[in-house]
Amino acid sequence: MKVLHTSDWHVGRTFHGTDLLAEQEAVLAHLAEVVSAEAVDVVLVAGDVYDRAVPSAEAVRAATRGLELIREAGARVVLTPGNHDSAARLGAFAGFAAAGGLYLRTTIEALHEPVLFDDDHGPIACYGIPYLEPEPARHALGVPDAKGHTGVLTEAMRRIREDLATRPAGTRSIVLAHAFVSGAAPTDSERTIAVGGVEDVDGSVFDGVDYVALGHLHGPQVLAEHLRYSGSPLAYSFSESQQRKSVWLVELDADGLADVRRHELPVPRKLATLRGKLQELLESPAHQEVEECYLSVTLTDEVRPIDAMRKLRNRFAYAVHLEWEPEGGRATGELKYSEAIRGRSDLEIASTFVADCRGAAPNESEQALLTRALEEAGKLEAVGPEL
Repeated sequence: MKVLHTSDWHVGRTFHGTDLLAEQEAVLAHLAEVVSAEAVDVVLVAGDVYDRAVPSAEAVRAATRGLELIREAGARVVLTPGNHDSAARLGAFAGFAAAGGLYLRTTIEALHEPVLFDDDHGPIACYGIPYLEPEPARHALGVPDAKGHTGVLTEAMRRIREDLATRPAGTRSIVLAHAFVSGAAPTDSERTIAVGGVEDVDGSVFDGVDYVALGHLHGPQVLAEHLRYSGSPLAYSFSESQQRKSVWLVELDADGLADVRRHELPVPRKLATLRGKLQELLESPAHQEVEECYLSVTLTDEVRPIDAMRKLRNRFAYAVHLEWEPEGGRATGELKYSEAIRGRSDLEIASTFVADCRGAAPNESEQALLTRALEEAGKLEAVGPEL
């Protein structure tokens, strides 16, 4: 049997305020093409299908279209919820969906009940562990003394091994899990799952099965031959700009895990970073190659440029993130509030604030605006109780 391992679609997520639905639909359509080209039998989605527990209607439609394309390409789908998903919402109509080849494994109570497949070598048991929040999961699993993620996942795997032991000899096994396994490398775009206990789980927790399809971390990673993260199909932070997004193509033979191949995914729009003074970035021909990239810019001008993002977007239409780090830095010595305002008028305090934020004092017209604003605020303060 041939399996495609993917995870962390985060359908509906934006990138620094920019809608990504078109890019997400494109990469899901590509997954369907891989299913067809590689004759994939089963697609595994290890959590975080959506980016929010209550996804938008547009996000639901995009995910549904992606799943339909995968099914039309010939694969069945096993899907589990991650920490971003609502397990209850994702698992709605699970019984009906299974009739069409979409297996939603979303309940704690049934995590030891596998989806059963058959190939020329016999049965394959595929177990889906929904994301387990430690506090509610330890009670649902009947292990109130379990500690953190390790405790609840250990009990989940105990139940899975117990069920697997009742299966016919030679049954191969797959587990989907959404967790942070020790030794893996996170990025800036994963939401922490540390609430309720230490988030790290030792890889040995998953011993005893042929393949473990992990989700949660957004970079593709190999922790052991049978224990892997596929990562997200798109980059969701600039910390992922150097990652080569991919999925794993997994083959099982009569003895278990036979082969795992990496398939790199297309990049609808690349990520890039620039650093320098605003005028140089706007004029230098050296930056032509990043004009169509999602761009993070760090400006080094001594004085914070006014309206910098608008000016950048005149050249770099997909600039989405801006920081200011003046060359040489500025003194940031600690100063108590009472000391900062002692002996100063409201106008002097406001002017100092502007100067501190952008590295230059307000000019004459800005001083006039500050004066007017303070005067108006004073009038409102005086009549406040009557408003």
